[in-house]
Amino acid sequence: MKEDYALGGGDPRYRVLEYRLKLRYRVATNRLDGEATLVGVAEAATSSLHVDLVGLAVSRVRLDDERRTTFRQGQRRVTVRPDRELAAGQRFELRLRYSGSPGPRTSRWGRIGWEELADGVLVASQPTGAPTWFPCNDRPAAKATYRIELTAEECYTVVVTGDLVDRQTSSGRTTWTFLQPVPTATYLVAAHIGRYRSEELPLRVPGAVHYPAADRAHVMAELAPLPAMLAVFEDRFGPYPLDRFDVVVTPDPLEIPLESQGMAVFGTNHLDGAGAWERLVAHELAHQWFGNSVGVARWRDIWLNEGFCCYAEWLWSEASGGTTCHQQARHFRALLADLPQDLVISDPGPDLLFDDRVYKRGALTLHAVRRTVGDDAFFALLRAWTVSRRHGTATSADFTGFARETTGYQLDPLFAEWLDRAPLPKLPPRSRRD
Repeated sequence: MKEDYALGGGDPRYRVLEYRLKLRYRVATNRLDGEATLVGVAEAATSSLHVDLVGLAVSRVRLDDERRTTFRQGQRRVTVRPDRELAAGQRFELRLRYSGSPGPRTSRWGRIGWEELADGVLVASQPTGAPTWFPCNDRPAAKATYRIELTAEECYTVVVTGDLVDRQTSSGRTTWTFLQPVPTATYLVAAHIGRYRSEELPLRVPGAVHYPAADRAHVMAELAPLPAMLAVFEDRFGPYPLDRFDVVVTPDPLEIPLESQGMAVFGTNHLDGAGAWERLVAHELAHQWFGNSVGVARWRDIWLNEGFCCYAEWLWSEASGGTTCHQQARHFRALLADLPQDLVISDPGPDLLFDDRVYKRGALTLHAVRRTVGDDAFFALLRAWTVSRRHGTATSADFTGFARETTGYQLDPLFAEWLDRAPLPKLPPRSRRD
C-alpha cells in the first residue's frame, strides 16, 4: 500500500522480514558504528532498492553473495543497485555498514529520532525517526522482527525493544542483545541508554521499570495503578497482546510521554509523585493494543491509535471511580465545539496529524458507537477487533466495516458524520440495550 502522506520514505517494491542490527555506541562522544542486515523479499521485480537513512554515512553495501554492490547515498536514503534484477518473490539479505554521530531529524512535528540526553540516549521515532539510527524501509504498514545487539560503556543500562537474551561485558563495555519476535513497525523500535536502576513490575505479564535511582519512591508510587489498569484493559480490550511491558523513566524532563512496542517512556516530570499524569500512564499502556499490536497501515488513520487510547483514559477514569466516560465525552465535545470546525479526522493532513482534536474527536467517535450499540456489543467489538488484527495493521475502512459486521448495526451514517465531515455532530442518545 502506498503511503498517502509520504511522510518519510519507504519502498513498496520490497518487504523486510527481519532486521539484524549490530551497534557500537560511545555515549561520551556520540559515536555510532553499525552493521545492519535486512532480510527481505521483493514484492515486485526491481533493479534497485531504496533504504531510508538520515545523518549517518554508509561505507559498504552487500547484497547476498555479490562481491561488490553499487549504491548511492543521498540525504534521506540509500539507493542500492543489484548486479541483476530481483524477481518478484525473491528473498535477499542486504547488509549495510554505516557510522557517524546520530541525532534527531528536523520535521514538521519537531525534532524526532535518536536524541542525546544529558547523560544517555532516547529514541522517539514517531512517525519518521527510525532512519536516524538504522537503515530501514520506513513505512508504518511494513512490520518485521528484530535482533539488536547494542554495545555501550558498562556503566550504562541499555533498554531496547524486545526480550533481553544476552549480556556480555568485556574491557569496560557491555553488549546487550535483544530479540523482538513480534512483527513491529520501524517507528516503534526504541533504544534507551542511561544510568538506570531496573526493577520488575508487578504485572501479570513480564516487564520492568528502568529509572534514576534517586527517583524510586515517586516512580513506583505513580506506577502503582498499573496492575489494575492492565486488568481493566484486558477486560475491555482482550488479552494483553505483546510479550512484555517495560517502562523507562528518563532523568531529563520530556514534553510528552512516548510509546514504543511493548514499552512506554516518561520523563521524571511526568512521574513526580503528584499523581497528575495518571491518565497518561493509562494512555501509553493502551497503545500496546491500539497502535502497537493493531497498527495503522497509513498515517492518515492515526485516530485508530490515538482516539482509542484517549478513550482508554476515560475508561480507566470510569473504572477507578473518577469521571465517567459520558461525563468526559460531554466535557470534551463542548471544548471541541468552541474550536474551528475545519478538521476531518479520517484525513487530517500531515500538518495536523497529531492535533489534539484528532485524539479527542476519535474518542468521541468511539463513545458515539458505544451509545448507539450498547455496552455489551461495544466491548465485544473492541475485543474482537484486537484479536482479529493482532500484530497486523488496519485502515479506517477496515474498522468501520468490521464494526458494522460485528455489531449488526448500520453504522455508516454515524462514521460518516464523525470521521469524514468537519462539523462536529451531537452525541447520540443512549442505546435502549443499556
